[in-house]
Amino acid sequence: MSPESQPAEAVLVSAHFHRVRRAKVRLRGGAPPPPREVARRPAHVARMLALAHHVESVIGRGLVASAAEVAGQLCFTRARVTHLLDLLLLAPDIQEEVLFLEAVEGEEPLSERGLRAIAHAGTWEEQREQWREVKASF
Repeated sequence: MSPESQPAEAVLVSAHFHRVRRAKVRLRGGAPPPPREVARRPAHVARMLALAHHVESVIGRGLVASAAEVAGQLCFTRARVTHLLDLLLLAPDIQEEVLFLEAVEGEEPLSERGLRAIAHAGTWEEQREQWREVKASF
């Protein structure tokens, strides 16, 4: 029997693939890389509330004449600036909690629209009741 006629043996190769610069894939031997840290950043609603406080401060100090002028400078509509400033209607304790919210792995804890609905709930006590319900969901 000649060597060419003998069946080839199957060999199992194990390796770890790592993506490099999105398009390239490199083959690396050895142990897998350590697990990636969870990506955390301030939640969108927290950033928008902080922006609302900044806009209110700029208007209060007289650096701009009105919310309409702020809208022009930020390339926002006047309605969008009004939406931002509506977040300032929230009870102070709710605002503090919102400012510390984080988006984990890009997952936002709540929408800005939902937060504005709480801001328009009425009294601070009614806002707190709605906030407790919403907060229980995340």
